[in-house]
Amino acid sequence: MSCQVTVLYFARSAELVGLRSESVSVPQRITSLQLWEEIVKIHPRLAVIRDQVVFAVRQEYVLLGDQLLVLQTGDEVAIIPPISGG
Repeated sequence: MSCQVTVLYFARSAELVGLRSESVSVPQRITSLQLWEEIVKIHPRLAVIRDQVVFAVRQEYVLLGDQLLVLQTGDEVAIIPPISGG
């Protein structure tokens, strides 16, 4: 079964994608790594930030790996690259 989630792009990820947000159809039961891979299939340029990205699902940080997520339509997934500052 699939569901529609809203993917939010911040900083470098927004620059790479050219969007701030979009609706994406993904499997309802998916690991965090598989979810990242689904998003990268849509936007291959995101692959360059894979090792630096912070991933959040429903406003909770998630490590990219084998953690199983059970998503619902309307959930938010945020792609947050590191933010440099001084």
